[in-house]
Amino acid sequence: MDDVVALGELLVDFTFAGNSQSGMRLFEQNPGGAPANVLTALSRLGIKAALIGKVGDDMQGRFLRDALNRDGINTQSLLLDQNYFTTLAFVDIDKDGERSFSFARKPGADNMLRKEEIDERLIREAKIFHIGALSLTGDPSRAATFQALEIARKAGCIISYDPNYRAPLWESKEAAVKEMRSVLQYVDVVKISDEETDLLTPEKDPELAGRYLIDHGVKAVFVTLGGNGACIVNRDGSDYQPAVPGKVIDKNGAGDAFLGGVLYRLCKEERKIEDLSLAQLSDFARFGNEIASLCIARHGAIPSMPTLQEVREKLGENF
Repeated sequence: MDDVVALGELLVDFTFAGNSQSGMRLFEQNPGGAPANVLTALSRLGIKAALIGKVGDDMQGRFLRDALNRDGINTQSLLLDQNYFTTLAFVDIDKDGERSFSFARKPGADNMLRKEEIDERLIREAKIFHIGALSLTGDPSRAATFQALEIARKAGCIISYDPNYRAPLWESKEAAVKEMRSVLQYVDVVKISDEETDLLTPEKDPELAGRYLIDHGVKAVFVTLGGNGACIVNRDGSDYQPAVPGKVIDKNGAGDAFLGGVLYRLCKEERKIEDLSLAQLSDFARFGNEIASLCIARHGAIPSMPTLQEVREKLGENF
């Protein structure tokens, strides 16, 4: 049995890594994809994790499968498809660690997962089922996502959601808003950035956006605020956790590391999420901020996720 099962994209991040001797820009091959990033963060913290998804039966797809296997993530439901290429992302990073993206995905294998390929048993046995929004950009993966959400809801899983908006992968902003909001009826935990609040809700302000989601059935909302930390909202109100100071090299994967920390703490809880206090959820966010601070001090997304030992060394008795 796996504690956390995620469905969604697994792709290669070709991340800017300096210049060659001849002055040409170099891009480093890194495993990535938001759901896979979250699972890696969890697995390195000692949580049993599994991914449901699809990659191409090509050198990139096998590279990604092997990367997850090395981190102990269950890949029995990661399919390799000979008919489609693995999705590629090209990530540029500026002097402040901020990112910009270009994608090769028309379509990518991740978007071709079919609902009949969903492993129902894997979902039913999980404590937490997690999705992103990129599987909602088109069918057949959109239909597969809703099928998986129905299975998770009937099984009583905690359902976690991070929309992870990437404008180039959507037909239009309006289509993205419609589809990203379409799954909220299933969701217990939402992690969004302050740049996504008015995509998932009518509100831009983090607290108001969080309140809107709580009023529409979500039980816990975490809004990441970059260098300003995170806003936490539940039925009792809202709270803020400051960012953890530290060196910033590459912000790629920071939100996924944060969510990995939150879900780690949730996995360790025996109580239902609706029974957790605002103070407890705020402490989850504090822990998530610590994980993110370790992540952004290194290059890449999956390669930068900290291990359990690194977290223990950083937090000591506060772990």
